[in-house]
Amino acid sequence: MKICFATNNSKKIEEVTAALPPTIQLVSLKEINCTEEIPETTPTIEGNSEQKAMYVYQNYNTNCFADDTGLEIEALNGEPGVSSAMYADEMMGSYRDSTANMSLVLQNLNKQAQKGNSNRNAQFKTVFTLVLDGQKHQFEGIIKGKIIDVPLGKDGFGYDPIFVPNGYDKTFAQMSLSEKNKISHRAIATKKLIDFLNKLNKV
Repeated sequence: MKICFATNNSKKIEEVTAALPPTIQLVSLKEINCTEEIPETTPTIEGNSEQKAMYVYQNYNTNCFADDTGLEIEALNGEPGVSSAMYADEMMGSYRDSTANMSLVLQNLNKQAQKGNSNRNAQFKTVFTLVLDGQKHQFEGIIKGKIIDVPLGKDGFGYDPIFVPNGYDKTFAQMSLSEKNKISHRAIATKKLIDFLNKLNKV
C-alpha cells in the first residue's frame, strides 16, 4: 500500500518510517510533486491535521496521512499548543525556529515562576489524520512530562531538548531514535495508525 506522509520534516519521516511495516510504502510530498505550502489555518491540532491530509488527497488524488503536533504546557494555559511550530515567529521575528521557540517557552515559564507558579507539567500531543479513498480516520498520541530549565541533547527536533517524559531522567533529545520511538506521542499515534492499516490488509 502506497501512502503519502504530508510533511517536509525529514526527522518526522525518519521516525514514522522506522515504525512502519514493509507492506506500507511511504512517499513524501516531494515524491508526489507537492511543493507548495499546505494550509494550516484551523485553531486546533486535530483540525490542522485533517486540513493537511484532505488538501493532499483532494489536490493530488493520493491516499495520505498528515500529523499535527503541539506541546501543551499547564502553566501557560496550554500554550504553545496548535502554534507550537511558529510560537516565537511574531515576538522574535523568526520563522519556525526551534531555538527561538524553546527560548520563548522558557522565558514565559520564568515569568510564571516569578509570580509563584512553578508548575512545569506539560504534554506532547500528536494527531494523525488518514484520508483513505476519501474516508477520514484520526489517531491520537499523548505523552506527559515536564519542561526543564536548560535544553539538553542534540537528537530529536522541535522542543525535544527541554521535554523530559514522566518516568525518565533525560530529554527526548538525549534519547536514541529507537528509544524515543517506544514511548513518544508520535509513536503512540503511529502505532494506532499502523494497527488500523494492518487490519485493513487482513480484510
